Amino acid sequence: MNIILLCASMSGNTEEMAEIIEEELKSNGLSVSSFQIDVDDIEAEELLKYDAILFGTYTWGDGDVPYELEDFVEDLKEVDLGGREVGLFGSCDSMYPVYGGAVDKFEKQFTDCGATVIIPS
Repeated sequence: MNIILLCASMSGNTEEMAEIIEEELKSNGLSVSSFQIDVDDIEAEELLKYDAILFGTYTWGDGDVPYELEDFVEDLKEVDLGGREVGLFGSCDSMYPVYGGAVDKFEKQFTDCGATVIIPS
């Protein structure tokens, strides 16, 4: 199985989660390609090269998608991810009224693109 692990991180929390997930997958013999959006140059259509997608994001403000992911979420609308499984994770702040809203928005977008979200947000 060929896995892509993508994340966006502002404070480093989501990046740390991604690193832990990557280490665990690799220790179990799985092939993982990791990218940090806004640091690495990655396009939504490149997800088609992988069997499974792990996607992590932080939530900005009142449940908003982080600015560095706005173009990615728009580009994702044009990609058919049928047959692919997606796992979502993220860091959130409970002081805001919508806890983890960006993760929820990406869950909907990946589902709308035909992917199977393996663990609901």
